[in-house]
Amino acid sequence: MSDPFHALEETITADVTRALAEDVGAGDLTAALVPEGRRSKARLITRQDAVLCGTGWFNRTFQELDTDAEVFWHAEDGQAIVANGTLCEIDGDSRALLTGERTALNFLQLLSGVATRTRRYVDAVAGTNARILDTRKTLPGLRIAQKYAVRAGGGMNHRIGLHDGVLIKENHIAAAGSIRAALEKAIHDTPRGTLLEIEVENLNQLEEALNAGAKLVLLDNFGLDSLRAAVKLTGSRAELEASGGVNLGNVRAIAETGVHRISVGSLTKDVEATDFSLRFHHP
Repeated sequence: MSDPFHALEETITADVTRALAEDVGAGDLTAALVPEGRRSKARLITRQDAVLCGTGWFNRTFQELDTDAEVFWHAEDGQAIVANGTLCEIDGDSRALLTGERTALNFLQLLSGVATRTRRYVDAVAGTNARILDTRKTLPGLRIAQKYAVRAGGGMNHRIGLHDGVLIKENHIAAAGSIRAALEKAIHDTPRGTLLEIEVENLNQLEEALNAGAKLVLLDNFGLDSLRAAVKLTGSRAELEASGGVNLGNVRAIAETGVHRISVGSLTKDVEATDFSLRFHHP
């Protein structure tokens, strides 16, 4: 797969521009009460332990409103941060800082939340051969941002979208007629180097997929005993990915079955925002 973050700055700018247009509209009526031209300083504080992510979106928000705004960070994306620590100082036009505050914090709390949750899963499977992956269960319009946050948390990205990987699921198999028919066409048509994976729901389907040439198989909602049996059946013929019903309580046990990959939709779907506070003061 190609690197989805090769044009990250363009993605950040587009995300921020869209978010500011949504929030500011024709103008910030409240910030207009502050005298024009006044400058302020602010500092960002984290209220909880977390993994920081989203500094690029945070910076861009203020710089889009004030090209002279400056942000001085004491931490970087992917770094563990401790509650009540100061993460950065900001210097800029008072109106711009007030207008951008909510948008900047929205990006930071969302992406830090994703990175923090991802790190918990990565830590939970440490010492096994399993890797933690995300899914396409992302907030509409923020997929690249959320997948960037997964990487910041130590996870790996699954396909970015329908355009950069093949994942043959139950309905694709039904439409194609069989696992073999779907796989043979995919193997023939898919460019070399492109992710090609097939989802199976039981051991019989796994055997059929392996016999048809599958090299990456998603095991959908397999129990632990079935996962262990799948690993034994597969041997070195293919990589196996566990998916469905994964949580922090069972992810270690799933990893210990010997699967190579574990995809977790909740990394980007069930986000618990990180608590930040931005405090303003005049120079």
